[in-house]
Amino acid sequence: AILVTLSYVVLMVCVHHFAAVEKKIFSQIGLSFAIIAATTLSVDYFLQISVVQPSIVNGETDGISLLTQYNPHGIFVALEDIGYLMMSFAFLAVVPVFSRTDRLERVIRWTLTIGFILTISALVIISFVYGIHRGYLFEVAVITIDWTVLIVLGIILSRVFKRALNTN
Repeated sequence: AILVTLSYVVLMVCVHHFAAVEKKIFSQIGLSFAIIAATTLSVDYFLQISVVQPSIVNGETDGISLLTQYNPHGIFVALEDIGYLMMSFAFLAVVPVFSRTDRLERVIRWTLTIGFILTISALVIISFVYGIHRGYLFEVAVITIDWTVLIVLGIILSRVFKRALNTN
């Protein structure tokens, strides 16, 4: 998961490099949110591997439940929530980078915007319905939304980047 998260940062660096000079502020903001997201998620996953698993194996379980991914009100879930929320903010920030009127860039804009809207809607609705008892619900929703956006985005951006390379 750490490697995949870091590849997301690489994708955002590519978006920043692709951006026209007058749109670089948006790609820089998106890249900044991406770095926040990746840092948060990488620390979260690394803690699971380096702290939680060895502690459980060695029988050192006092206080460990707050750190585990199995506690719906624990630190792991909260860090994933904020990490993937930051990823959604990165999506919204880079929408202006893709301002051309061709079909591919329109699809990119819509994909990024809808991903952000779905994430915020999920947060608001799940928080409203379940309050502090939302447990894993938002985590599962935001992971599903963000990685779906990234899969679609990766496919489309590969075509946009290839086209940009061929015109240069």
